[in-house]
Amino acid sequence: MRILLLAPHPFYQERGTPIAVDLLAKALSERGEQVDILTYHEGEDRPYAGDVSIHRIAPPRFASGVRPGFSIKKLICDAAMYPMAAAMAEKHAYDCIHAVEESVFMARRIGKKHGIPYIFDMDSSMPQQIADKLPIAKPILPIMRALEAGAIRSAAAIVPMCDALADAARTMGAKHIEVLRDISLLPEVPTRRPERGFREALQIQGPTLLYLGNLESYQGIDLMLESFALTGRKNPDANLVIAGGRADDIEKYREKTATLGIASRVHFLGPRPLSHMPDLFQDADILVSPRTQGANTPMKIYSYLDANRAILATDLPTHTQVLNRDVAELVPPTCEAMAEGMGTLLQQKERRERLGSQARMLAQECYSLRAFRAGVNRLYDYIANLP
Repeated sequence: MRILLLAPHPFYQERGTPIAVDLLAKALSERGEQVDILTYHEGEDRPYAGDVSIHRIAPPRFASGVRPGFSIKKLICDAAMYPMAAAMAEKHAYDCIHAVEESVFMARRIGKKHGIPYIFDMDSSMPQQIADKLPIAKPILPIMRALEAGAIRSAAAIVPMCDALADAARTMGAKHIEVLRDISLLPEVPTRRPERGFREALQIQGPTLLYLGNLESYQGIDLMLESFALTGRKNPDANLVIAGGRADDIEKYREKTATLGIASRVHFLGPRPLSHMPDLFQDADILVSPRTQGANTPMKIYSYLDANRAILATDLPTHTQVLNRDVAELVPPTCEAMAEGMGTLLQQKERRERLGSQARMLAQECYSLRAFRAGVNRLYDYIANLP
């Protein structure tokens, strides 16, 4: 089967959606499929064992440093991506178009012209994401939802990455749904390398919370910092370590920690490669996910589960589709509640250890590479047998 995989983002980068696309490309290669990945001009090339090739748009003007989420830069890149996707479909006899996120609208039009079935890979609800990012767009939310519903109904299959998106797709009339959850990215047998952690470099001795990920507003970084300022009054030896983020975001939040009076106990590591993740987790006592917006589950949650560490997360559907109170400390998205959750875990070592152990058992049972490959195989077996 020859597949056109549309990836409308910088690829490859070590963050959620590009990592998922990389896993998908590897799984399709292992099946023996021929895959053409069309993506943005930014990102690193990846080596693949099978017949997988990466094609990039020409760098558009005013579109460097494309960030996660909806943006004008993404729209500019998508506008450059569509004619290239159409030209590739004219040239090659594709059996399927696998469209990630907003590229589904390209896939729908191209697929209709050439009679090619398309798969809609839903990493989020695009209309809600746009409305959250641009409140001025809320009046046209019903129109955006109608467009998304049309793309869902016309797709040969929908691939949501969590149950909330699957329920939404089912409500909008999806023909076939295959939930393809993210997985833990931790190695089965990690090699301990303290220099890749943070305690040795920062000379931290006390209990420590770790946040891993980008510093976009929807992640709830303000909530986390304000909560840490509250709990720090009763836990003066606690530290908060933040790994990830762009330089400008880091600077903004450094200023906030100074305003809150916690700058000496909040440490910004900047971006770290995935290979450092096991050692970062080993140096932490509590892993934090303070996300306040969105329905999709953050990819880091699956590695958090596998880390054998206590998880503190907001009690919202973005987390509770995967997490429950047996494996995580779930708190309402308020400063007072999160500060109380931080304090509970900082002061109760036995509770931390119990939550971490139960979380790891869940990760190993449900969120493995084996489970991901099985989902890809079910999906493409279905596509291969379409009439």
